[in-house]
Formats: sequence, structure tokens, C-alpha cells
Amino acid sequence: MEHHIKSWAELAPRLVAVAAGRAHADLVISGGKLVNVQSREVLDGWQVAISGGRFAYVGPDASHCIGPETQIIDAKGRYLIPGLCDGHMHIESGMLTPAEFAAAVIPHGTTTMFTDPHEIANVLGLRGVRMMHDEALMQPVNIYTQMPSCAPSAPGLETTGFEISAEDVAEAMSWPGIIGLGEMMNFPGVINGDPQMLAEMAATMNAGKTVGGHYASPDKGNAFAAYVAGGAADDHEGTAEADAIARVRLGMKSMMRLGSAWYDVESQITAITERGLDPRNFILCTDDCHSGTLVNDGHMNRVVRHAIECGCDPLIALQMATINTATHFGLERELGSIAPGRRADVILTSDIVTLPIEHVIARGKTVAKDGKITVECPHYDWPADARQTVNMGKALGDADFAIPAPAGKNSVKVKVIGVVENQAPTEALTAELPVVDGLVEGVGDTYQIALVERHQGTGKVVNAFVSGFGYNGKMAMASTVAHDSHHMIVVGTDRANMAAAANRLGEVGGGVTIWKDGKELALVELPIAGLMSDQPAAQVAAKADEMVAAMTECGCTLNNAYMQHSLLALVVIPSLRISDLGLVDVEKFELTELFEDDL
Repeated sequence: MEHHIKSWAELAPRLVAVAAGRAHADLVISGGKLVNVQSREVLDGWQVAISGGRFAYVGPDASHCIGPETQIIDAKGRYLIPGLCDGHMHIESGMLTPAEFAAAVIPHGTTTMFTDPHEIANVLGLRGVRMMHDEALMQPVNIYTQMPSCAPSAPGLETTGFEISAEDVAEAMSWPGIIGLGEMMNFPGVINGDPQMLAEMAATMNAGKTVGGHYASPDKGNAFAAYVAGGAADDHEGTAEADAIARVRLGMKSMMRLGSAWYDVESQITAITERGLDPRNFILCTDDCHSGTLVNDGHMNRVVRHAIECGCDPLIALQMATINTATHFGLERELGSIAPGRRADVILTSDIVTLPIEHVIARGKTVAKDGKITVECPHYDWPADARQTVNMGKALGDADFAIPAPAGKNSVKVKVIGVVENQAPTEALTAELPVVDGLVEGVGDTYQIALVERHQGTGKVVNAFVSGFGYNGKMAMASTVAHDSHHMIVVGTDRANMAAAANRLGEVGGGVTIWKDGKELALVELPIAGLMSDQPAAQVAAKADEMVAAMTECGCTLNNAYMQHSLLALVVIPSLRISDLGLVDVEKFELTELFEDDL
């Protein structure tokens, strides 16, 4: 059942009547301080009247809107702020379905999300996107879906379960919950005039919708200008002040993210706090938050708090998580502010700096109080084939993870993927490794990584090396969350444990598992597309906590290292990645050899 809200046009007669005092409101909130993100001011004593899930009257005195049936909420001196909007995020990163993600973030004050389900698109194609879209529309808050643009994210460098075509994009633009095109990660394709990428962006713009950007190159010259000329309207890949400035100067929205492993607000917000740039073109987002962050730390409320801690004016920080976001997606007259006609999404908080989320109202109904959800978030009936997506073709053994050395070598120089804590980019390192019985062996903090094909059942395994996790002993970690093509990534110090971990995920239909000395330490089952659980966030987070503890037991001390693990196959972010086709040099956007020639 879709949570329907009538349009402003449909409700206008009623809203006019309530605001004029000829009809009574469903709900009036009085006794508070209204944070007006349109004018960037706090209006003490202003009241709001709500009717049909929308704001009717907003002003100093709503007593003329009150009748015998009107519910009255006394704000008791608290601030009224708009419901928070996440401008760019992936529900699948929380390992949750849209329903359970909504249930997790509603108590944190998130009432609108702009989501790009490109993870499921890589596994189940357009049909998977439709399932996510349909469950999103069933929720009591606003979840808009962006049609994924890049599956595969880098054609020729990886193989996905399904490919997204320009025709798929054009079809999706007619669906009710589609707000635009998901992040256009194939920036080389756009810059070089790739017909499919340009056709996808054209279909989106012809539908009057927003093209999402993803520009992960340091080149801010002609290449960047060409990318923006193609139609990408926002970008969240900036990591430094100069990145944020470059984007807004060319008319893009600079989306600054604080996710579970992305800390890109502090380094960019100085464009506003120190350089004094106009903040209307800056938006706060999360991009990727895992369930533990949602349960323990928050969601957009955490990002806003962080922006304020970084020296941002609280009202500007709130604008970057409400009205700026809504305006960017063409929804400024639908949501993002407490103003007549807009959806009645409002939060009561006693402090706009520390931002405790005490009472959340969405579409005029209380959806959470004091950190607890008070509404149902309905589930979609996920079909069996969406739960049976790990197709390895065969059980794997130690030999599948062997890396034979070139004949006659006692040691070899190899390329190594270097993990960088709290950052998406990796380093392209090299290491000299010994050869034992004809096979290359990892040493110290350099050990094996494998990508196991899981969509077509080819039985293919690509082997390489990675460093930076700090693993020791005989261990392995395997995950079917492997951005973006979502094959299976296995990292391990021991081939037998790697095989055991991979086979375990084949048994359970996907997820994350950690093995040590031949025994399983932790398992997070993710049966839907090998990406998501339909269990509540707290249960998934508890299993994720066991996973983190197991990684620590294996020697890993990095913050949110699971996120780093899951991105090792992300062939659109520099420098070195792994795919089902081999090692990928993302700087050159081409496949590269594991072995260096000069030894």
C-alpha cells in the first residue's frame, strides 16, 4: 500500500480555508520557535497549522485554525525545524531494505531521501530497481529513487549481473517515484562523448529531472568542464575546499558527505565558513551509512551536527540538509521548509546545535518520539529469485586462490592495492614477495585478495594482493557486497580459509563472513541480492558488530574497515582496484598486469 499524500493542487481549497479560518486544521503546533530556512531566521512563537498532511498556516498565531477536533502539540519552547533530507545515498549500504532503512532513520529526523539503488541494479537490473522503487513508495516518509546510470560502472573493466541501457533509463523516467538519474560515474565516457551516457542524460533532462554526478578525477580543467557540460548537476566526490569551489563555480551543487567511512565535510565546508561562498549551492549528504552507524550514531542529524562542529552557522547547516536539497531536485515547493502548502515534515528539537531529535512528524503524522519509531514501515514481497543471486558455478578450493609465479622466479615484484583509512581512494603500491613451491606468497601486511564471479556461474576467480588492513594469523574475509558489480571479494592470509569463506556465502545466498583457523567467527546474512537483509537495523547492526569484532580479532584496527573491503572492486575510484576481468588501473582506466617487469 503506497502512503499517498494529496498534491498541493488537490488540497489547495482546504489549505486556503484553514489558513483563512473558515475550516479547522488537523494539527496545530504552538509554543515553539520556528526555524525558517527560507529566510534563515528563528521566529519565536510562530505556530503552524497542518491539514491533509501539508502545512496550511504558518505564522504568529494559528488560533483561528483550531476547532474541536484539532490536535494541539505544545512545543514547550523547542525549535521547529524541517524534516531532514539526504541528498545522495544508497540504501543498500545499510545492508537493509528500504522499509528497514526508513524505520532506522525516521527516529533520527530523516523524512526525505534521494536514493540511488545502483547496487541492486548491478545484480538484478531494471527489475531490481523497480522493487526498490516500489518498496520506497510504501513508506510513511519520502523516498525518491534515482534511476541508476552506470551498470557496469566502467564498461570493459568489469562484468555485471545485468547492464543498464539508455532505453531502461527512458522507461524508468515515467515511474512515479523516479526523481532523476543516479550518479554518472562513467565520467571518462561523458567527457569522450559516449553515446549511451549522453542518451541516458538526455532522457533524464527531457523528462525534466535531475542528473546526478560523480566526478572522481583531480583534473579541474577542460575534462571537468566537459563533464559538467554533459548535464551532471551535483557531485559528492570532492574531498578538499578547492573541489567544492570548482563545482559551485560551474553551477553544480557541491554535495559534502559524512557517511560511515567518508569524512569529506570538514575539509570542504571552509568554502563557506572561511571563504564566504554562497551556501545555497552546498548540500549535506551521507552517501553510504552502514546499519551500525544508523543505530548508534544517527543519519542526517549526525551530518548536520558535524557541520556545526566544523564552524558552520546552525541555520546554514540546516539549510544544507533541507531547502537546498529540495530545491536542487525541483521540490522546493513540495518539501524542505516549514511553509504553506509543503508536506508537513517537521522535527521538534530543544537545541539546534546538538540537535536532539525529540519528536518527528512526517506528512502531518507523528512518526517517531524520543528516538522510537511510532509507525509501520511496510515490506515489499521480495520474490525467490531476488534471494538466490550467489551463483559461483562450483565449490571453490585452495587451488582457486593460488597465484603461480613466472617460471624460474624465487621472488617477484607485484602491484598491491593499498587501503587508505577513512578514504575511498586506494594507493597503487608495489611489493617484492617470495615464491614458495612455484606460488607467490604474501608477507607481513601484504596478503591476497580475490574476486569471485557470482552472477553467471563461470567459476572464475581473479587473484591479486592488498595491504593496509593489518591482518595476521590464518584468516579470510568474504563479502558479496563488492561495489559496484557486486561479485564476491575475498581477502585473506590463507588460501584454505579463503575457500571456506567463499563457499559459505554460496550456501547462505550472500552476505559477509569472517574465518580464522578454519572456523567461522562472524556471519552477516544478506539474502536479498546478496546485498540486503530484511531484518530490522538493530539486528543487522548486532551482526555487523560481531563482524567488526572478528576483523579486530584478525588484527584489523582501521575505522570501518568493512567499507574499505567492500570498495576494493570499485573500478571508478583511483588508484588500483580488482574486477572479474583483472587488476584495474583507474588512473588510466585500463586493465593492468599483477606482475611488474623489472625483477
